[in-house]
Amino acid sequence: MTTSNKELQPTILSFVKDAPNLLSLAGLACTILAIYFSILGVYYAAMIGMVWAVAFDWADGLAARRIKRRTSKQGFFGGQLDSLIDIVNYGVSPAILLLSYGKFEPIFLLGAFVIISASAIRLSYFNTYGLSGGTKYTGMALDNNNLILVFVFIFENMFSQGVFSIILYVSCLGLAALNVSEIKMSKLSGSAFNVYALVTYTLAITVFYGWKLL
Repeated sequence: MTTSNKELQPTILSFVKDAPNLLSLAGLACTILAIYFSILGVYYAAMIGMVWAVAFDWADGLAARRIKRRTSKQGFFGGQLDSLIDIVNYGVSPAILLLSYGKFEPIFLLGAFVIISASAIRLSYFNTYGLSGGTKYTGMALDNNNLILVFVFIFENMFSQGVFSIILYVSCLGLAALNVSEIKMSKLSGSAFNVYALVTYTLAITVFYGWKLL
C-alpha cells in the first residue's frame, strides 16, 4: 500500500504545469525584478515590477476559478504557493524598497521588520480563519500594499530624499497596521469592475513610470 501511495503521489514540479501556479510564479518574477531594481536605486522600474506582481496575483485566482476539474490537491497546493509568494510580493518587496530608499540606514530595519512581520501574521490569520462571514477579509488585503506604494511614489520628486524617506517609512508602517487591523474588506478581485480597474491602473502605472525611465 505504501508503494502504491508513492506511485500515485505527483512530483513536485508537476504542479508547475498548472496555469494558476505559473501565473503566481510570473508575479514572483516581477517581484524579484522589483527587489533588484530597488537595490540598484532604479525605483521607477521597481514600481512597474510591483504593480505587475499584483496583476499576476489577481490573474492566478481568476484562472483557478475558471479551470474545471482541478483536484483538491491542486487547489491546496496553489493556495499554499500563492500565500508564500504573497509574503515576498507584499512584505519583502516593500521592505527592500524602504531599506534602499533609506540608504540602508539601521533605523529603516525596524520598518522593514514591521511590514514583513505584518504580512506574515495576516496571511497566517487568513490561512487559519479564511474570509470573515465567507465574504470579507479581516485586515486590509496585502495586495493593497503595492497598489498604494506605487501611487505614493508618484509624488517622490516633490520632496527631498530625506523627507520622502520619512513619508515612505510612515506609509509602510501605516500599511502594516491596516494589514493586521480588524477592518473588514470585500475581496476586490471578485468583482469584474475591480478587475478592469486593476488592468487600467496597471497599464497607467506602467506607462507613467516607463516614461519616467526614458
